[in-house]
Amino acid sequence: MKKIQNYVDGRLLEPAGGKYLDNYDPSRGKVYSLIPDSSSEDVQLAVDAAKKAFPGWSAKTAKERSEIMNRVSGLIHENLGRLAEAESLDNGKPLKLAKTVDIPRARDNFSFFATAILHDEDPFYNMGESGFNYTLRKPIGVVGCISPWNLPLYLFTWKIAPALAAGNCVVAKPSEVTPMTAYLLSELCMEAGMPPGVLNIVHGTGPGAGQPIIEHPEVKAISFTGGTKTGEHIARTAAPMFKKLSLELGGKNPNIIFADCDFDKAVKTSVLSSFANQGQICLCGSRIFIERSIYETFKKAFVERVKALKVGPPQGEDSKMGAVVSQAHMEKVLGYIELAKEEGGSILTGGRTAPQEGEFSGGYYIEPTVIEGLEYTCRTNQEEIFGPVVTLTPFDSEEEVLKMANSTAYGLAATIWTHNLNRAHRVAAGVDSGIIWINCWLVRDLRTLFGGMKASGVGREGGYEALHFFTEPKNVCLQF
Repeated sequence: MKKIQNYVDGRLLEPAGGKYLDNYDPSRGKVYSLIPDSSSEDVQLAVDAAKKAFPGWSAKTAKERSEIMNRVSGLIHENLGRLAEAESLDNGKPLKLAKTVDIPRARDNFSFFATAILHDEDPFYNMGESGFNYTLRKPIGVVGCISPWNLPLYLFTWKIAPALAAGNCVVAKPSEVTPMTAYLLSELCMEAGMPPGVLNIVHGTGPGAGQPIIEHPEVKAISFTGGTKTGEHIARTAAPMFKKLSLELGGKNPNIIFADCDFDKAVKTSVLSSFANQGQICLCGSRIFIERSIYETFKKAFVERVKALKVGPPQGEDSKMGAVVSQAHMEKVLGYIELAKEEGGSILTGGRTAPQEGEFSGGYYIEPTVIEGLEYTCRTNQEEIFGPVVTLTPFDSEEEVLKMANSTAYGLAATIWTHNLNRAHRVAAGVDSGIIWINCWLVRDLRTLFGGMKASGVGREGGYEALHFFTEPKNVCLQF
């Protein structure tokens, strides 16, 4: 059985305590590898390595850092098939999704930030005859990056790439639920010639490895993606230590469909935005609001498409949905479906497990589930489920749908479907979400900012927002 290792100071190491955790293949429900159960001792080794490497890495020119990062990007591309297979096996997602989305995006994260540092510029303010001001940005030092299990390598690289590009050294912890591609990335970094200690990857649980990272006095910034409750805990720990914080947290995103939409495109895209990656994307539109005049027509077309989605083994050519990430998560999602029934909801399709045969009979599969008849204020419509479950709700006016859309504690993303340009901008301005898509979903330009309002997070990632987060700015004023 394969044993994953930590990546510290340019070497692959066993955990200091010699303890390991089971790593499950969710498509089969079986242990297939072992993960280091790291502790504060392993984190200390990683921090020491990062501190040692920081003077040399931060002193390199942007071009020198860019060249190394582009080599990593190239190796991710060369190993796309192997990485995609590992991601699919580790996470349960369809192999085709990993090949077309997850691994290409990880590759592009490295190349984007490697290129961005060659084109960044600092503000300059001319005060005329009296002098001028300019801004200097310096890397922070040792930073911590903690990523989630839903898009493992995609979001892992989304954090570490800008941190490295800005000249920092990183202590990173991938999710213990899906650690494999982060481990494979450490091998690629060694092959690319990443200097020892610049990137350190410590595997383990939140309490065992994550907590020592966020509370370590030499870790000056934390970038975290994950659940809102964990984000609250990180803020309570790190804020009194005056660490910089970037928290990308949960979502309960509205998908607003007006009667004048492109009907076929809205239906097709809404199926994707509801159930992509088994609904395990923080940007999925889990609350679908439909203008009453087209509610029944949309519902019928939507449910027909959902019923046609094939749930099956991730490697299956015709599998549109794979397994959810773990047994515990499967039970959580099924629990919310039962809650929806108790709250008066009607199951239009799904609502059950989707048992497979043969070697996949022990896997964690759930049918895509569509529910109607719920109050917008009920728990099912207010709490993040993070699985293949969506609700349908009719509305009569812009005022009403904005009230329902903004009713949750979250404010990450929203989708609006209309051909009325004035309405599109008006509703986009009125929705309390950090990301708004009009007549599309998950169209990403890596230059744009990314993040949410309210309980969906603190700060923004993406583009120069991410690069600048990992720096300390200073203003220099010169008077003639």
